[in-house]
Amino acid sequence: MFLRLVTDSFTRRPRRKLITLAALALGMAVVTAALSVSLNIGDKLAEEFRSLGANLVVTPQADSLPLEIGGVDYRAANAGAFLPEAELGKLKTIFWRHNIKGFAPVLEVPIIFDQDEMNLILQNDFKPNVTLIGTWATHSVPIPDGSTYVTGIATAKPWWQVEGQWFRDDAEECVVGKRLAASKKIKIGDYLPIRVREGFGTAKASTLPLHTFLGIAPPNVPEKEVRVGVVVKEVTLRVTGLLSSSDSEDDAIIAPLSIAQRVAKQPGQYRRLYVSALTKPEDAFGRKDPKSMSAAEYDRWYCSPYISSIALQVGEVLKGTDVRVIRRVAEGEGNVLRRVRTLLWLVTLVALLASGLAVGASAAASVIERRGEIGLMKALGAGSGLVGVLLAAEQLLVAFVGGGMGYAAGILLARMLGERVFGFTPEPRLFVLLIVLLLAAVVTLLGSAMPLRRASRLEPAPILRGE
Repeated sequence: MFLRLVTDSFTRRPRRKLITLAALALGMAVVTAALSVSLNIGDKLAEEFRSLGANLVVTPQADSLPLEIGGVDYRAANAGAFLPEAELGKLKTIFWRHNIKGFAPVLEVPIIFDQDEMNLILQNDFKPNVTLIGTWATHSVPIPDGSTYVTGIATAKPWWQVEGQWFRDDAEECVVGKRLAASKKIKIGDYLPIRVREGFGTAKASTLPLHTFLGIAPPNVPEKEVRVGVVVKEVTLRVTGLLSSSDSEDDAIIAPLSIAQRVAKQPGQYRRLYVSALTKPEDAFGRKDPKSMSAAEYDRWYCSPYISSIALQVGEVLKGTDVRVIRRVAEGEGNVLRRVRTLLWLVTLVALLASGLAVGASAAASVIERRGEIGLMKALGAGSGLVGVLLAAEQLLVAFVGGGMGYAAGILLARMLGERVFGFTPEPRLFVLLIVLLLAAVVTLLGSAMPLRRASRLEPAPILRGE
C-alpha cells in the first residue's frame, strides 16, 4: 500500500517532476563525468608527463661527496667511477617494474675532432674540442627472467628531434648536433674521424708533425725536445642524422654506447643513467623520511609509486649507485595533476550544490501545491512522521531515477571530455554508478529537508477551511 501511494504520488504532476529530474540529472551528469575523468586522469597525465623526460638520474656512489645548496646539486657530472652496463636489466625486477617506462645509460668522452687533417697537425697540444656522447638509440636489454626489454634515449629525452634517422646501436654511425654540424659543415652521409688524446710525449722540434707531414726539416730548427700530444685515431663514424636538442647536445656527437666505451677504453661501463618512471604525486606522507616510519607505514610507502619509493628500489638493485630525483620534473608533474584534480572536484562540488538548490526549490513549490492533499491525509489520521516518510520516499525515487539518467548522460559527457581534452576514453565503472546514486539521494534529501519538515508540521484544520 505504501509503495502504491509513493508510485501514485510520483506519477502525478509530471511537469514538476520532470523539472526536478532534469535538474538532478544534469548535476549528476557533471558529477559522473568529473569522477570518471578524475579516476583515469592520473595515469593518462603521468603518461603525458613522460614527454618531459627522465625523472630519475643514477650516478656512481663513489663519484664525490654530496654538495647541495638551495636544492641545487653541484656535484661534478663527468668525473669519477663507472657503472656496469650488464646490471641494467635488474631495473625491470623491482616492485614497480611496470612503472619503469624506459631508461638509457650515457657515457661522455672528450674527443679531438677536425675534418681538416692539416688543422689537426698544426695543433701541437691536441686539446679535445668536442664531446662524444655514447648512449642507446634502440637497445634490447636482457632481463634476468629471460625476457628482453627494448629502450633507448628517446624515453629519457623525448624532446630530442633528429633530422634523418637515429644510428644503429651495432654500427659505426652517429648523429651530430645541429650547431656543430653548421659550424663544421657536416651533412648526413658524411664520415667523421673520431680521435682521442692518450697523454703527452716529447719529440725533437725537427720531427714535429708539421715537418713530418710536409716531408722537410729546416736546418735552422733547434734540436731541443718539446712536449707534444699523442693522438690515436680510433674510429670513423657515418652521420645518419642531425640532432636538435635546444641544449648542449647541439654541440656534441651522439653515437652508440659501445663506440664511446671503445674510445674511452671502458668496455661495458657507463657514467650516468636516466630513468623515466610513472609516479604518484608526492603528498605529505610521500615526503616523509622512510627512516622515521613505522613498519606498517614503511610497507605502505614502499608499495606506493612515489618517486622517492621508486628511487629507493632502483638503488637496491643497482648496487653502488646514487639515485637522485630530478625535482623540477617530478614536482611539475605533481603540481599539474593536483591542480587538474582540484579543478574537477570543485566542478563536482558546484554541480552538487546547484542540484541541491534546484531540488529544494522544486520540493518547496510541490509542498505548497499539495497543502490540501497533506491536510486531508492528516485529517484521516496520518501522523506527521508518516507524511514526512511518504514525501521523503517520493523524493528518493526521484533521486534514483534522476541519478540513473544523470549517470547515463555523464558517461557520454565523460567520453567526449576525455577524448577531446585529455586524449583518452574513460571506461564506465559500476562503483561510480553506486556513488552517483548515493550522492543523488543525499543531495535530494538535504535539498528538500526544509520543505519536508514544513509539510510534516502543517495543521489540517486551517488547510481544510481554506485558510
